Amino acid sequence: MAALRYRRFLKLCEEWPIDESRRGRDLGAMLRQRVAQAFKEGENTQIQDPEACDQMYGSLSRLSCNYYREKYPRHQDTSFTEITADEYRMVLATETLKQMDEMKKGMWKRLKDKFNVKSPQDEVKE
Repeated sequence: MAALRYRRFLKLCEEWPIDESRRGRDLGAMLRQRVAQAFKEGENTQIQDPEACDQMYGSLSRLSCNYYREKYPRHQDTSFTEITADEYRMVLATETLKQMDEMKKGMWKRLKDKFNVKSPQDEVKE
């Protein structure tokens, strides 16, 4: 029975897309990592709580196949802010968030970081 669960989770991982623009924060990558941790021995892994495992699989499967998006269709493709999903993806991309963090720094902090070069002797002390 554990082998069947393992294969179902592997199939789910294959179907779940990975968003390269969200490195380190992507749900698909985290899902793959958690499945690898949970099934360390592959098909031979003993599952402590099979009911919870099946429930987790069902929930993730419904999210993967857009069950709720089809069950509760939206009337518009925007939110109350009138921003589209593509614009949200662009704003939430890792590179954009890094740029925003850089903009939050004050001018003196940016200059200090730019010109603050550690000597090799300082790096050895650390």
